[in-house]
Amino acid sequence: MLIMFYSLLMLGVGRSTDDHIFETRTVDFGQNVTLTCERSTSWSSTQLFWIRLVSRNLPEILGGTFTFDYDGVNKTGHITAKQEPGTFILHISETKLSDTGVYYCLKVKQLHMALLNGTFLRIKGPEPDITAINGVLPSDPVRPGDSVPLQCSVLSDSENKTCPGGLGVYWFRAGSHESHPSVIYAHGNSGDECETSPEARSPQKCVYNFFKENISSSDAGTYHCAVATCGQILFGNGTKLDVEGNDLQKNTVLFLLCAALAMSLTVIVSLIYTVKRKSCGCCNAAVVLEANAATARGDQETEQREKNSLVYSAPAFTKRNARTAERRNIKTADEETVYADVRT
Repeated sequence: MLIMFYSLLMLGVGRSTDDHIFETRTVDFGQNVTLTCERSTSWSSTQLFWIRLVSRNLPEILGGTFTFDYDGVNKTGHITAKQEPGTFILHISETKLSDTGVYYCLKVKQLHMALLNGTFLRIKGPEPDITAINGVLPSDPVRPGDSVPLQCSVLSDSENKTCPGGLGVYWFRAGSHESHPSVIYAHGNSGDECETSPEARSPQKCVYNFFKENISSSDAGTYHCAVATCGQILFGNGTKLDVEGNDLQKNTVLFLLCAALAMSLTVIVSLIYTVKRKSCGCCNAAVVLEANAATARGDQETEQREKNSLVYSAPAFTKRNARTAERRNIKTADEETVYADVRT
């Protein structure tokens, strides 16, 4: 039957020409549910199947029958598929959370398949009876290599046991460099020690102990105790675990960072001093060159002024007439005088 079903799936599934019904039903955990599919004896060479579709699982055949009257019954656990007058029913007794899914009544005739009706069945789980979750870790820092006791206390309502299957206890660690908490321990369904107070309506206290061996600096972080029950996970308050070696590592890293920062500042200051010193040397050279140029210009200007202030005197030559000298009874003489004088 299973081989035939998957073979027909390869050929395709159509919709029935009759009215196709799809509904959503929500029932409480533990209730009984009956799903009904129409059956007609006039459908010759036809078979009916109940199938269930659950997320991330392959389709599951829960039972099949013929359209003519047939007394065969298909029973799988708490699920029963059988004929009733004019119908083919699927009965689920004491529903579980895992019964949530889509249920189809499939009509198969030779190589043709059609869905008659579908139901999305949602099982509403019970509310957890957990009232408090307390995780206890050593308050003082521990040393690497020590063993650390992890203790989780779970308080529950002893008179309101609505979730079957007990509960599971988990320890999660959220490290400083981890984006998601990691599971470090999973406990069984039974408590190490459970005690109930004789007083009426008093909570039941169960203590779950776990010892983590050979602690290292990487084990430091925040630890959470969590309880899985009724299809839910309940987290307690986080408790921080300090490891002495971890603080030493942090201090060492901080010291190295400070030393690196100091060295960087020293190098930067030295570079700035060197650059400024070179810049000042260039400035001094430029000043000297400018001063020399100014001195040269001054000397040129002085020399030019001196040239401009020179006074030249031309020589003057005087010649006396001899006849005039005779009339004045003066001895004839030719006199020549040359004057040359340069003043500044």
